[in-house]
Amino acid sequence: MTFKERYLQGEIPFEEIDEYIIRWNESDELCTLREYLGLNEEEEDVWIDVSDEALQEMLDAQKVR
Repeated sequence: MTFKERYLQGEIPFEEIDEYIIRWNESDELCTLREYLGLNEEEEDVWIDVSDEALQEMLDAQKVR
């Protein structure tokens, strides 16, 4: 399961994204970090261009309530 899937299901806090980044950096994964985290291009752009908080807000809007 990707970071995004687990976060949207409420299994992990947003801050867990840092652990996913570390695991990706230490892995031999051929996919991009965006793909590894399960983000789409728009989410990646917001994360890079704006902030972690902006990405979290974007993902929070997608959570099943």
